[in-house]
Amino acid sequence: MTLSRLPILGLSALLMVSACGKTRPFDWDLRAGNGALDTSDAALRATDPRPQADARGVLSYPTYQAAVAQSGDTVASVAARVGLPADQLATYNGLRPTDSLRPGETLALPARVAATPTSTTATPGAVDVSSIATTALDRVGTTTPTATSPSKPAGTEPVRHQVKRGETAFSIARIYNISARSIADWNGLGPDLEVREGQYLIIPTANASPPPKDPVAVTTVPGAGSPTPEPPSAKKPLPAEKPAKASEKPAPAVDLGTDRTAASASRFAMPVSGKVIRAYVKKKNDGIDIAAAAGTSVKAAADGTVAAVTKDTQGTPIVVIRHADGILTVYAGVDGLKVAKGDKVTKGQGIAVVRAGDPAFVHFEVRKGVDSVDPMSYLQ
Repeated sequence: MTLSRLPILGLSALLMVSACGKTRPFDWDLRAGNGALDTSDAALRATDPRPQADARGVLSYPTYQAAVAQSGDTVASVAARVGLPADQLATYNGLRPTDSLRPGETLALPARVAATPTSTTATPGAVDVSSIATTALDRVGTTTPTATSPSKPAGTEPVRHQVKRGETAFSIARIYNISARSIADWNGLGPDLEVREGQYLIIPTANASPPPKDPVAVTTVPGAGSPTPEPPSAKKPLPAEKPAKASEKPAPAVDLGTDRTAASASRFAMPVSGKVIRAYVKKKNDGIDIAAAAGTSVKAAADGTVAAVTKDTQGTPIVVIRHADGILTVYAGVDGLKVAKGDKVTKGQGIAVVRAGDPAFVHFEVRKGVDSVDPMSYLQ
């Protein structure tokens, strides 16, 4: 380092130390002015997942509503789906009607819309299996809180924050003592977490459950070092081994199969034999699509009880089976039902056949309560 650079570095250090010596703590984000917050003592609260929107992507709260964009949406397509003028929706959110939206991005609605859609426009041959399966699960009934009507999210109404000039996702997160990532997840922000002036953000609700405490954490005086754990044999010596007698017979081997729980014994079977043509993606494809010839027998993945038999808007049957440990399996794209609600089924039992299609396939979901999980983690 040359001596000529020392004055500059010294001046920078002096300015930083001077800022730290003022009444307001130094802000490492270098954000000055009223409302600047110190991040050194931030203890971020865990947040709940965003409530599920209705079939049109509308989140409804007592004092406001928001629309959640789907893949390929523009502001205009969202406006058409919820029944609002595109120019009005765009202006309210500081966008243009032709602007593209990210999947999951939220738009604040300038006027209240009906809680449920009054009409449905479906693309011929297209079936939103995720929405249909959720409807079927609502009919099944569950004690999980998220099983309430998706158009009326339960719990405390989240705060809605309008972004002011100069604010970022990080500064807004500090105001509400939550993580910027949770704000991004709830509002569909991009990887750069960019926000717009005037944009409405839904602030995630804090999770009431406190973070787990480390049972082995020990507080020590600074500089004292960490205490050395006591060996297990320090106080009580190990018992002396008793020599085996020739007359003693070895204990019989334990049959672990008799102690299997329902969860350990219930590795699920594939409902049909075929290639997975569409993988699981949570909230986009809440199951897997398995290609199979039309008329192929669709089998129950595990022992259980038929909890619901319903149909989509085109009359295609959907079967929901309840299994042990609160597991539900959903079968769509089927026909020729062989079971009815309340029937007991066994693993591998035929419940329907594959419906004709181009291509023909079975949509298969595994749900813990109403939350979808990757079926491949259950299939053997």
